Amino acid sequence: MAAAREKVAARHVRRELLENQSLELLQTLHLVTRDGQLNADARRKLKQVNHLVGLLQPALDDVQGRVEAPTVVDVGSGNAYLGFVLYELFFKDRAAGEVLNVESRAELSAKGNERAQALGFSRLRFTTASIAEAAYPKKLHLLTALHACDTATDDAMAVALAHQSDHIALVPCCQAELAQQLKDARPKVEASMQALFSHPWHRREFGSHLTNVLRALVLEANGYQVTVTELAGWEHSLKNELILARRVGHQNGIAKQRLAALLDATGVAPKIVRVLRGEAGVAG
Repeated sequence: MAAAREKVAARHVRRELLENQSLELLQTLHLVTRDGQLNADARRKLKQVNHLVGLLQPALDDVQGRVEAPTVVDVGSGNAYLGFVLYELFFKDRAAGEVLNVESRAELSAKGNERAQALGFSRLRFTTASIAEAAYPKKLHLLTALHACDTATDDAMAVALAHQSDHIALVPCCQAELAQQLKDARPKVEASMQALFSHPWHRREFGSHLTNVLRALVLEANGYQVTVTELAGWEHSLKNELILARRVGHQNGIAKQRLAALLDATGVAPKIVRVLRGEAGVAG
């Protein structure tokens, strides 16, 4: 464990970077220290972001091969490590296209815009708003939501579906909504099914897993080809699931049937389902 906490010395930092990734950017984002080293926490963050960038590259290659000015949106962007890295690697040397970061905390949005100006990233911008209430371009080509907590991931899905995003990448976090719904639904659910979530611990874990299964089915039912995979090794993060979706344009009747059957069997209705039913709103 001691080795994992060691800093990466300045002379070795370049080995940690992707091709064409600059030290200037990482220093601006405070991922690299003033003396040019990479501390353990920053190294973990960088590894996760760079691994995700590799998984997103096929989507970016697809949209940039078809669209002159693609729009990438990162919602719940926080410090926007992902947005800055995507811009440097895929947009900085192109004539058109933009990366929009949506963040509800005004201080982070202001800091992000300040950093973008300092780096000369003229088509990387921030807007201060919740995911559901932000103003979006009419067409989105890639929407990402990295650790958007609980139903914020559902808000991100609703935005992506409303704008027919060509690609979607979700790293869900803290899926708490269905645990309470399962508790309330328990008396109405078949006895054999109740055993999956009769204990509070199982209810939280099963509810978290069920949430993401339903999200994948919602995307498939609405015309997306979905892949669920691991974002990073468990040594880096317990919030580890990555849902990748590519719009194929035709709705999936089998997925719709499976979604309806699972909702009926468990007695739940996550936010994304309520939004699509018109029972919960999200801005377009």
